[in-house]
Amino acid sequence: MKTTAYSLFSTLLSFSHLAASTSIDCDHIRVGGQKFDLSKLAGRHSIHVNDTSRPPAEYDTTWTVNLCGPLEKLKGVPNEDQCPAGTRVCGVVRSWNPADDPDKKHILVENVIPIAGNFETSTGAGLEPRVTRLKAQDSNADGLQIELNGGNYNKMKQRAVIQLLCDKNKTGNEKRWKTERKEEEDSDDDDEDEDDNNDGKKEDDTPSMSDLEFVSYGQVEGKEKMEVLRLNWKTKYACEDYADSDEAKRSGWGFFTWFILIAFLGTAAYLIFGSWLNYNRYGARGWDLLPHGDTIRDIPYLVKDWSRKVADTVGGGGSRGGYSAV
Repeated sequence: MKTTAYSLFSTLLSFSHLAASTSIDCDHIRVGGQKFDLSKLAGRHSIHVNDTSRPPAEYDTTWTVNLCGPLEKLKGVPNEDQCPAGTRVCGVVRSWNPADDPDKKHILVENVIPIAGNFETSTGAGLEPRVTRLKAQDSNADGLQIELNGGNYNKMKQRAVIQLLCDKNKTGNEKRWKTERKEEEDSDDDDEDEDDNNDGKKEDDTPSMSDLEFVSYGQVEGKEKMEVLRLNWKTKYACEDYADSDEAKRSGWGFFTWFILIAFLGTAAYLIFGSWLNYNRYGARGWDLLPHGDTIRDIPYLVKDWSRKVADTVGGGGSRGGYSAV
């Protein structure tokens, strides 16, 4: 029995380590004694890089990142023109001929590059995130470096190295509202512009919509073939002193907020379970469904009596009606 329990505990422990090694918790990142909250950077962020070095065609690469979760599929875009499920960092290369197609109506998707993500079910590769402080590289630097893995393209492993640079004047989301508005417009126009969406026109026309900066992408020297995408991202959430700032404390939930939320959820669960039990066990209906239904019905009267007593006490009405002992 002890052996079985021990093996079960070991299995659960190994699963917990596996989950921790294949994901990243943006809400609670602790590195070198410093805590960071990158949850405000969650969602889709893209940057576009133009390449005109191969005439007559022009090429555009869209690098898209979601640090805190897998990228969602875009509506109206074929699956083969998007990275597979589980991708966190994706690159899509498109091309067009300006001479023959100045309005970009016939854009071709040339390459789809899954840089990083959780692909355990398909290729067996995991995200394997690695977070370090920039101070480890430069004592005067402030910020984080996040390495994400898992991708494979042209028989070469892929890796994303994203440096989050401390900038107290930027959130990293300043231009993101345009992306969200653009996606809403694309969703509304799916039926009218289905052919354009399939050609990738709308996605290609979108300018860089987040404070990402493309640094480089290419093969690096090493024991195995690997291509690395490097991006910089300026944001105040990467500053080492931001988590302890007044702004961060105001934006977080306090103790009383959590207490009220937990109390509300606990009360709701108690009432729902009690009502279900009374219905199935006793066939109760109406007020009789609620546990302690009589007490709940008396609450308005109890509150009214309590309020009257408080008012009498404050107003001095607690005497004996003016009579005095003889």
